[in-house]
Order: sequence, then structure tokens, then C-alpha cells
Amino acid sequence: MDEEYDVIVLGTGLKECILSGLLSVDGLKVLHMDRNDYYGGASTSLNLTQLWKRFRGDDKSPEHLGSSREFNVDMIPKFMMANGALVRVLIHTDVTKYLNFKAVDGSFVYNKGKIYKVPATDVEALKSPLMGLFEKRRARKFFIYVQDYEVSDPKSHEGLDLNQVTARQLISKYGLEDDTIDFIGHALALHLDDSYLDTPAKDFVERIKVYAESLARFQGGSPYIYPLYGLGELPQAFARLSAVYGGTYMLNKPECKVEFDSAGKAIGVTSEGETAKCKKVVCDPSYLPDKVRNVGKVARAICIMSHPIPDTNDSHSAQVILPQKQLGRKSDMYLFCCSYAHNVAPKGKYIAFVTTEAETDQPEVELKPGIDLLGPVDETFYDIYDRYEPTNDHAADGCFISKSYDATTHFETTVKDVVEIYSKITGKVLDLSVDLSAASATAEE
Repeated sequence: MDEEYDVIVLGTGLKECILSGLLSVDGLKVLHMDRNDYYGGASTSLNLTQLWKRFRGDDKSPEHLGSSREFNVDMIPKFMMANGALVRVLIHTDVTKYLNFKAVDGSFVYNKGKIYKVPATDVEALKSPLMGLFEKRRARKFFIYVQDYEVSDPKSHEGLDLNQVTARQLISKYGLEDDTIDFIGHALALHLDDSYLDTPAKDFVERIKVYAESLARFQGGSPYIYPLYGLGELPQAFARLSAVYGGTYMLNKPECKVEFDSAGKAIGVTSEGETAKCKKVVCDPSYLPDKVRNVGKVARAICIMSHPIPDTNDSHSAQVILPQKQLGRKSDMYLFCCSYAHNVAPKGKYIAFVTTEAETDQPEVELKPGIDLLGPVDETFYDIYDRYEPTNDHAADGCFISKSYDATTHFETTVKDVVEIYSKITGKVLDLSVDLSAASATAEE
């Protein structure tokens, strides 16, 4: 291997595949390797036999659950905001031509023991049983402010500079109650905790706008879309894209050892005695374990069911966010449900995930509030995994390491990491102003 690559990417997880696609489209010469013989790394998609083998140690899955290959169980399931950054990245790289999306049926929030549809507009606020009569009116006024807010139109700011005013101050101007703030902050703006309340309100307002605009795109019950056959389609779509731009993908390359020069800068990657030279290395934390630190754990339960999540209007696909305050926790809990409607399970079967940032080492106990909302479950697999973040100086060693996937069931944090790494590698800001109609999703077949 005498040729030198601009970038060698190690691991075919979602983040690595998106980066490899973006860099290839930019004209960089990319070699993409994975030690596994399958795509996806930690974010791979498993059939029933593989799921059984991974969590039960044998490959005899029960026949009553249906055909193994009709299951596509994403290990890191996340919905995409129809108007959000990931969809824009996918369109920017034109990888959308290899994917088919379908709208997600419902977006819900947990409040005082019950599941409610998330109201995202002034009209929905007035109809929502989440709030009493007077609170509905206050929330309606707040939503109208957010809908009308345009950065470029000072009149719409109503005298507030959202770069100065905090989210807490903006909310108090409308006199909203704690429970209302809870669902707006966590289920609409998708903040992971309450620290956003004391930061400038601009980001908070923009997040709610993205949610409302995404909701409006498909006239469905949610702002989310998801690929048919699940996220396992993404790495393969990016591999095809990369080939179009002259990039190379290699699976089943054992070891993948990063080589450094005397100054500690990455100069290549060795596998099976051959070294490919490069200027930069992009990888997930598992390839450079001495350049990352453990920052937490994610607890999750993977459930196979024969019915939708109760109280979600029979949604064949849905997200339910359980805000931390509602559970007396430090972090939110997420329910993700998908089914045969997105071709991720056999007819009549549903796959639900319950995930959260672990605060104990007992996922069975910790995830119980979420599991209790699912109703009868055919099979449950519990799991806990470590989250890592890079500690290296990429300017010094030429290594660009992604963060492990968090507990969220939407893509907003994942794509933020990707866009930041892209800018570090290229020195450019990724242009995400694209024609969104290029990614259309079928609402209902």
C-alpha cells in the first residue's frame, strides 16, 4: 500500500460513515476500515439470531417471535428530525438516493404518570390535556412568539435580545408553569437536562422552531422520520456513496493499529502487516482507547412486543420522553418504538427501547418507570455500556475521535458531534442550507 490517503476512517459506525461521506464529497481521498466483518460498529443492526447470540449467548431464538431475518434491531436507535441537521447532512452528500424514509407516527411526553402527545404549535396547545385552561392560553402566546421569531426581523423579537436573555427569563415573561417548561424544554427543544435555562434563549427558541417546522413537513403526528429497514441502511448507503467518489471501504481488517511518528502524529494504520499511510485518522473510541476517558454509562432495555406502546394512539412508531423531574432523576429517560411498519420486525411485532444515562448499575430497577409504560412484553434484553469522550489534542496528533452514543432517541446530539469533527478536520463550517424536498418520506402506505 504505497499510496497516501488524506484520511483513514476506522469503524463503520453512524458517525464515522457520515464523516467519511462528507470528506469524500469534499474531494479528500478516504480509506475506511473496520475490524468487524459487518457494518455499523456499536450502532449496528441485528437480526433476531444475532440479537439472541449477543445477549443470551446462543443462536436459538424462539420460533414464535417470527423469522430472524425479518428483524432489523438497531443497537443505537435514533429518530431523525425531518427538518434537522442530519437530514440536511444526508441531502448535502446526496446519500438520500439510496435510502427510503417513512414518517414516525407519534411524539409523546410523560407527565404525572401518563403519556401525552407533545403539543408543538399554538393550535395544539389549546387542545392539549397537558395543561389547564389558563395555562393553555399562556402556552399559546409563547408558541406564537416562537413561531413568529425570525433572527433577521427585529420586530419579531418584541424587544428581547435572545443572545442576552436566558431561556428562564423568556419563559417567565409568559408565566409558564413548571410542568409546561418541562415538556417544552425536554420534549420539544430536546435539552438533556435543565442547564439550558440559564443560557441564552436563542438556541432554545431555534430548537423549538426546528421541531415545529419538522412537524409541519409531513403533516404526520411527529416531527421525526426513520429509514425503512432501520438505521443499518445508513452505513451501507455511505459505503456506496464513498465508492462513487473513489473512496475505499474494507471490512474484516483485524487490529487496525494507528501508527505515530516520533512527534506523536498519526502517519498511518497497520492491519495484517500492511501499513496504509495517511495525514489524519478518524475513529470511534474503541480504536484509540488510550486517548479517551469514560464519562458515563447508558442503561438500556430492548423489548420485543406484539402491540404498540399503550396510550400512544396505536402508533406503529413513536418516541416518548420522560423528563428527569417527572422521575426524580438527574437525566431524562427515552422510549423508542418501531415496528413492521418500518420493516424492522415481522408483521404484528414491535421493537421498543428504554434508554437513559445510567445513575446506578442496576438497569432492571432503573429502567422500570419506562418498562412499566410498555404493557406486556414478549422478550426483554438488558444492557449497560460505557460512554467515552476524546481527551487528545487533535492538532498535535492528527486523530479525530468521535464520542460514544448517548441515551437520546433522536439524532440531534450525534450530528452535532459529526459537524464539529468535520470543522476540526477541514477548517470549514459545514453548509447545511439545502433543498429539504430531496428527502421525502412516505407518510402512510
